[in-house]
Amino acid sequence: MAPANPSVASKTQPSGATGVLVLADGTILWGIGYGAAGAGVGEICFNTSMTGYQEILTDPSYAGQIITFTFPHIGNVGANPEDMERGVHGALGCITRELPTQPSNFRSVQTLPEWMAEQGVIGLAGIDTRALTRRIRDAGAPNGVIAHSPDGKFDIDELLAMARGWAGLEGMDLAKDVSRTDTGDWTGGAWTLGHGYATEDGGERPHVVAIDYGAKDNIFRNLVKAGARVTVVPATASLDEVLSHKPDGVFLSNGPGDPAATGDYAVPVIRGLLTRDIPLFGICLGHQMLGIAVGAKTIKMHQGHRGANHPVQRAEDGVVEITSMNHGFAVDAATLPAGVVETHKSLFDGSNCGIAITGKNAFSVQYHPEASPGPQDSFYLFEKFVGGLK
Repeated sequence: MAPANPSVASKTQPSGATGVLVLADGTILWGIGYGAAGAGVGEICFNTSMTGYQEILTDPSYAGQIITFTFPHIGNVGANPEDMERGVHGALGCITRELPTQPSNFRSVQTLPEWMAEQGVIGLAGIDTRALTRRIRDAGAPNGVIAHSPDGKFDIDELLAMARGWAGLEGMDLAKDVSRTDTGDWTGGAWTLGHGYATEDGGERPHVVAIDYGAKDNIFRNLVKAGARVTVVPATASLDEVLSHKPDGVFLSNGPGDPAATGDYAVPVIRGLLTRDIPLFGICLGHQMLGIAVGAKTIKMHQGHRGANHPVQRAEDGVVEITSMNHGFAVDAATLPAGVVETHKSLFDGSNCGIAITGKNAFSVQYHPEASPGPQDSFYLFEKFVGGLK
């Protein structure tokens, strides 16, 4: 099937179309559905990564979002159980230029469409993803509905009403929806070919309590790799609950939604930890909430940053790190108060990508130093955090 043209809105369904994207402004893009059947409403974003699609789709930071992959050939290496960042609550769906082909990789256990069907993730192929990406870049990330019906039957008016009735990510707290609800020790270490994930016993290592706002599992693995013993607590854990584990340091994880909304319950905990001089390290949503905790503001970005090749410059020495990113909100550098230093910034648009609090062992970055997928230039941050614990 020829790719749909995102510049044309039409209710006329092409022959053979089994999938559709309906944007809130009335634009209708027809294609071929795959993966799970059904409909999902969310924000349409784009990701420029060429590899790691399974890790991307299972990143809880993508809750409430539908990913447009700019690389046309998604699905070539299939899917396997080891490459999942979390078992549930990732992206709602994905949009691709080409239908996934039969996988060619010795680690593949099933095709991407088979895996997506099991996970409840909706796919839509045959879309001109370059044109859709340009639209997002120029006009911002729109709200929309992705739908797949194997029999090709759709109620477009109902889907359009869904798209227009969705409030959007601003003001939305999604961390509670994707966070673990129980507390437990994390023991999984780094992955190696032929051996899978290492198992660590913790021992006398520095104890890190990780607050899970929608964390990727590879973050915990990197904390273990850097030498920490890790206990994971839910997003809504109180200050007393966090302190009851006697942490040497506290990690603030990534996650979805509006940081200002999640901050209603998370920021008081973070401020309590800062008052007690507990070392802190935050990533992505955790970075944004650390910023709010010290008095800065966060803003909704025009299109966000999502990909595995984003250049970030360190202020201290000018070194450029190539990083993995996934965020639609950012700390407004202009609102950073005295005593808070900007440590990193994006070389794409100059937006804030890191802060440190003067006189405290507390810092955070906007990007994902744990990768999965992406480069590993920034693993030193885990070593810096764990190495600085008593």
